[in-house]
Amino acid sequence: MAARGPRPGSWWPADDRGVPVPFPPPAQEMGRRRILELALGAGVAPALGAGAAGTAAAAATTRSAPARADSPEQALGRRVAAEAAAQIGVPYAWGGGDRLGAGLGFCDEENGYLDGRCLGESTVGFDCSGLTLYCWYRASGGGVELAHYTVAQYHRSAPVARADLLPGDLLFFSRPDAPLHHVGLWVGEGAMIHAERTGTLVARVENVLDLPRWAGEFAGARRPLPLG
Repeated sequence: MAARGPRPGSWWPADDRGVPVPFPPPAQEMGRRRILELALGAGVAPALGAGAAGTAAAAATTRSAPARADSPEQALGRRVAAEAAAQIGVPYAWGGGDRLGAGLGFCDEENGYLDGRCLGESTVGFDCSGLTLYCWYRASGGGVELAHYTVAQYHRSAPVARADLLPGDLLFFSRPDAPLHHVGLWVGEGAMIHAERTGTLVARVENVLDLPRWAGEFAGARRPLPLG
């Protein structure tokens, strides 16, 4: 008996015994299905990958420890450093500055002069210890009041190892002919802000303890003590 052809409108032909057997869909139908499968695969796989990546990122964020807040000591030191940064560009004035801010300087036998002219008595600004006392007084709300004298500030503070420096710490400098002649404020990232000498402005010095000029005169770092 000859094999029967497919019944009209059906994909299921019969064998020579009249039993229906599966019949593959036409080639064009297979092509359409394959295109659809590829399209779905291309669209779904990246989306699933992105979702998995996003989930992993979210989980990592959740697992990460929250940033630790500064201790009160660190927070105070950062405020001191911020006060110092706000004074960058203020003129140097020998004897200038107090707990209220920049002030009129003066000249004595050796200081306050530039090229033989007394600038101190006509300049409103800070000298080195005037700047440090102002920044600490302002940042601490009056809780730390330093004398307007570098040596007194040295003795009114506690020693700090170089490895333990925090913003706001005082850096002291000395020479054989001028013990403890200068003080500046460590502000972090290797930098110091200071008022150096007549004719200059309050400035930031990068990598201060790596510079031969300052490293050679470095006499140690100290942290001011609160009143009490």
